[in-house]
Amino acid sequence: MRTVALPGGETVPALGQGTWYMGERRGDVARQADALRLGIDLGMTLIDTAEMYASGGAEHVVATASARLRDRLFIVSKVLPQNASRSGVPAACERSLKRLNTDRIDLYLLHWRGGHPLAETVAAFGALQAAGKIRYWGVSNLDTADMRALLGVPGGAGCAADQVLYHPNSRGIEFDLLGWCADHKVPVMAYSPLGHDVRRLLGSPALRAVAARHGATPAQVAIAWGLRGGNVISIPKAADAAHVRENAGAAELNLMAEDLAAIDAAHPPPTRKVGLDLL
Repeated sequence: MRTVALPGGETVPALGQGTWYMGERRGDVARQADALRLGIDLGMTLIDTAEMYASGGAEHVVATASARLRDRLFIVSKVLPQNASRSGVPAACERSLKRLNTDRIDLYLLHWRGGHPLAETVAAFGALQAAGKIRYWGVSNLDTADMRALLGVPGGAGCAADQVLYHPNSRGIEFDLLGWCADHKVPVMAYSPLGHDVRRLLGSPALRAVAARHGATPAQVAIAWGLRGGNVISIPKAADAAHVRENAGAAELNLMAEDLAAIDAAHPPPTRKVGLDLL
């Protein structure tokens, strides 16, 4: 499994597992947890979740999947912006810890920027680190200007990741955010690396042609494309064994210059600053 280095030097898998939309129906929990466990066996030991996902239901799925496996895992969760105050962050973290059935969260993210000052949120993250409740903290859905603002608050340089939407049809971060994060040694986590309209992206003739050359699938090409720079962690979601295995195979796919050129031609990089894409 490829790895990405966090600012402190610890490495994590470049290919992890997402859990958005998991835990919404009780009858699906066992199947979803089985899928996560298969992904763990295949080396995708970074699992991303959030208190928002199914109102904590996804964290329960992660708890089921991680039973007796916790020490092998790097678990990421997120606090909602309305809970991101100095007192709200620790309370939300305790609720997530309980749902996850763990004593620590490896990476705790601000889900998006809200009304509470970044300085307050960062101070709360620092207190959680000191208490051993979280190991690292980071952010999600913050663009370059927000990241600069974050760097300017006390403790802001401790940010360990920025999680944003990134796939061949959503490349706006390449204009400045991706480079800014690389320069500051902040890994980017790509959520929904197959896009929200999966059929549209995977129907791309360019992705299909590259996939045919490599004996791969368009989904594997899209995920491998996102990993090409070395500072991106991809967290595709899969709730069944076939899709888990397909995602895992993307880590073994090395795209060539001609592949990247073909994708660029069909899905061009940005030529100007655009607003951060959100789902």
